[in-house]
Amino acid sequence: MSDRYAVIGRPISHTKSPLIHGLFAQASGQALEYGAIEGSLEGFEAQVQQFRNEGGRGMNITAPFKLRAFELAERCSERAQLARAANALKFEDGLVVAENFDGIGLLRDIEENLGEPLRNRRVLVLGAGGAVRGALLPFLQAGPGELVLANRDMTKALALRNELDHPLLHIRRYEALQGQTFDIVVNATSASLVGELPPLPGGVLGKAGLAYELAYGKGLTPFLRQAREEGVARLADGVGMLVEQAAEAFAWWRGVRPATRAVIDRLTIPLT
Repeated sequence: MSDRYAVIGRPISHTKSPLIHGLFAQASGQALEYGAIEGSLEGFEAQVQQFRNEGGRGMNITAPFKLRAFELAERCSERAQLARAANALKFEDGLVVAENFDGIGLLRDIEENLGEPLRNRRVLVLGAGGAVRGALLPFLQAGPGELVLANRDMTKALALRNELDHPLLHIRRYEALQGQTFDIVVNATSASLVGELPPLPGGVLGKAGLAYELAYGKGLTPFLRQAREEGVARLADGVGMLVEQAAEAFAWWRGVRPATRAVIDRLTIPLT
């Protein structure tokens, strides 16, 4: 019998994870089964336990269960600890082990797939939610010249800065970005999910070499449209992050890191 894995979230019908992990398994010669589970708001923990009891080896976790998955863990990585959220679980040695690959997947997509290293660059991250919590540690470890975090809720943003206590991390209100320039701008707000634009002052995006939208498969979002209008050299959405974090989870579970380029190309929707 093949080893069993699954992704759990709510809703889950849109997920690409079974396709991605199926392609990874085929390309790397790994025998596994990977399914999708519609999570229950009342019974998420019981669903994870049932999957584990039935022989499941690991799970990917997506919204809205990443915080609850972290709470289930009996051991966790530094990345998961900082984010206080897990996007992957592994069941081994009688324990539930938690990881968070969102940030390292994003970093790998930006630096390796898009060829935009963060080292000594001025980076702006918009938002302070769970995705940002997962990304900050890998971003800071990449050695940017400065990492600026902008958010509407300053309390949440300042709490993140205090947790990290890193000299390169600075917190700004959106209006304080007026007249500033950045090399890389990452939109990690939920604005694009509802067709809105983060409250950026005009011109902030204009000098950037890369505008990166965490949302994927939505074409030219308001954020990316503004970036194009302001003359940003390069636009990208989060499909590469999706595939790269999946590859990290696959390697964590199976000990083999699959190639990602062909899978990214297959899932990419042109930004038009």
